[in-house]
Amino acid sequence: MNAKILNRDMIKYIAMLTMLLNHISTIFMDSGSFLSEFFLDIGYFTAITMCYFLVEGFHYTHSKRRYAFRLTVFALISEIPYCLAFTENGILEFCGLNMLFTLLICFGILISMEHVSNPFLKVLAVIALTLLSAISDWALLAPVFTLLFVWAGNSKGRIKAAFIISMLLFGLFNFAGGVGRFPTATNVLYTLGSMAGIGLAGIVIVCLYNGKRMEKGKRFSKWFFYLFYPVHLLLLGIIRIFII
Repeated sequence: MNAKILNRDMIKYIAMLTMLLNHISTIFMDSGSFLSEFFLDIGYFTAITMCYFLVEGFHYTHSKRRYAFRLTVFALISEIPYCLAFTENGILEFCGLNMLFTLLICFGILISMEHVSNPFLKVLAVIALTLLSAISDWALLAPVFTLLFVWAGNSKGRIKAAFIISMLLFGLFNFAGGVGRFPTATNVLYTLGSMAGIGLAGIVIVCLYNGKRMEKGKRFSKWFFYLFYPVHLLLLGIIRIFII
C-alpha cells in the first residue's frame, strides 16, 4: 500500500490551518491551558514546512525573479495586517517583519548560494541575511532550516536529519527562553510540546508527501496561499481590536 497520499498543495492547506490555530492561540487565548498550548505547538508545523517548500520550489520555479517579486509584494501587503494582529497594546505598533519577509530573506540566501562564486563572499552574504532575519518572524531559525534543506537535497536520510536537527534546535531555543521563567519540569514539558509541530511536519513530508501538486486547481491554490496570509491576519487584527 502506497503511503504517499499527500501532494504539495494538500500539505500547504494543512499548514495554513495549523498557522491559523497558532495565531488564534497567540492573540486570543491565555497561555498555559492545554488547548492554548496545543494550538500553539501544532502551529509550528507551518514555518518549517514553508521553508522546505521554498527550497524545493526554488529549483522548480520557471522564474526566480517573479517568485521573488511575489514574495516581496505580499510581504509588503501583509506587514500592516501582521502588526495589527499581534499588537499587544493599542491599535497598531511595529511587531517586526512578517513571515513572508523571512521567506524573502531565505530566498535571498538561496540566490546567494547559487550565484555568488567567491566562497568568502558567499558565506558573508549568508551570514548577513541570516542576521537580517533577527527583526522578522522566526528570526534566525528559518534561515537555518533553509540551509539544512539545501544540505539535504533529495536525500531522504538527510531530509530526516534536517527535520530532527531543526526540531532539536527549536526545542533548545524554547528551553533557553523558559529558564528562570518556569520550573525545570514545566519547562521541559513546554519544550517537548513545542517540538511536536516540527516533528509532525517531518513525518508528513518524509512519509506522506508524494512530490506532486494537485492536478486541478493549481492556479487557485497558488494565489490562495499568498492571499490567505494577509487576509487572515487582517481579520484576526480587526477581531482583536473589537474584543480585547
